[in-house]
Amino acid sequence: MNHKMSQELFERAQQSIPGGVNSPVRAFKSVGGTPVFISKANGAYLYDADGNKYIDYINSWGPMILGHAYKPMIKAIAEKIIDSTSFGAPTELEIEMAELIKSMAPNIDLIRMVSSGTEACMSALRLARGYTGKNKFIKFEGCYHGHADSFLVKAGSGVATFNIQTVPGVTAGVSADTLTAPYNDLIVVEKLIAENKKQIAAIIIEPVAGNMGCIPPLPGFLEGLRKICDREEIVFILDEVMTGFRLAAGGAQEKLKVNADLVTYGKVIGGGMPVGAFGGKKEIMEHISPLGNVYQAGTLSGNPVAMIAGYTLLKTLNENPSIYLELEEKTNMLHSGLNEVFKTSGIPYVINQVGSMISIHFSKKPVVDFATASQSNIELFKKFFHAMLKRGVYLPPSAFESWFICYALTRDDIDFAINAANESLKEILH
Repeated sequence: MNHKMSQELFERAQQSIPGGVNSPVRAFKSVGGTPVFISKANGAYLYDADGNKYIDYINSWGPMILGHAYKPMIKAIAEKIIDSTSFGAPTELEIEMAELIKSMAPNIDLIRMVSSGTEACMSALRLARGYTGKNKFIKFEGCYHGHADSFLVKAGSGVATFNIQTVPGVTAGVSADTLTAPYNDLIVVEKLIAENKKQIAAIIIEPVAGNMGCIPPLPGFLEGLRKICDREEIVFILDEVMTGFRLAAGGAQEKLKVNADLVTYGKVIGGGMPVGAFGGKKEIMEHISPLGNVYQAGTLSGNPVAMIAGYTLLKTLNENPSIYLELEEKTNMLHSGLNEVFKTSGIPYVINQVGSMISIHFSKKPVVDFATASQSNIELFKKFFHAMLKRGVYLPPSAFESWFICYALTRDDIDFAINAANESLKEILH
């Protein structure tokens, strides 16, 4: 594939944008080479500045669950944008969005719209602290909850990709209130609680980790956290920025049968527009301003263009539950095909999958937390990534990110990716 235009654009971008990108993982720094600059997308396909076509297995890191340029959503945006791009005042559409989310997701009595997943998680943690009067919280190594200071301690996503486990600019005071435990480890959680009795406001977790590859919760893990939070009067926050409205209409809460006190959303909730939200039980949410004294605000929160995008997408998902069954079937098909290809290659590998989230780790043992994810063969992943890209399959440019499947993906597209994986492994081995 020719990437001449992408190379020229990247050189130009570096003169005006730090590292040439507006989000670190896009720079291809961890896999090497020049990032691909995208010019357009439709359905399951991306087209770069050089005219190359790719099957997309990132889908804007999750939100394009029905595929790119989903026609009913594009039409709704076009009609809404005529009325203005922003009011900074209440609209009826915000109510309709909140009512729709409440009808779809369990344990949501009240919900506040924001403009990103980072903002949603930051606000939920502040609310938990304000509600409980306690300052410390527990997060899990390799889980990424956005780039707010408190969450960057032993985080996943780009922090893991670039191995930046101590982030300059995050103060020791902030770090001291962030307690970390290995994912899937209840024993360490109990130890942290015993050492910080009545000081912990919240436990926040990705119910299915997607920022160190896709890592499912072990049986009993989330249920154990729920019991601990009930016993210790700790707010249980599920970060469903990735899993919300992707794993099921009711997200991970529905799929995994776990109940949260607060939930954060992003990605699918905006259909690709900059949208986030946090919501939960009335008794907690009533502490947020203007009802309570926990302050949170945003000029563009509930933006009408973003709201119509998310509303149209969520309504489609809510009215067509078979979408989730087909998404899982397609992901199972990909899983099964990749499994056959890797099995015959002799290369050690682990494939993790929950619903339409999936990832491959080049590892000899099960990948259940950040430590085991970090022990996988990153150099092999780099070679695999570039071999797949060369064949027109667009994967996350990091061994620490989940792949996301979209509904527009055909069975032929999946067969293409499986064949590409087979050819890529042969190339790597020879």
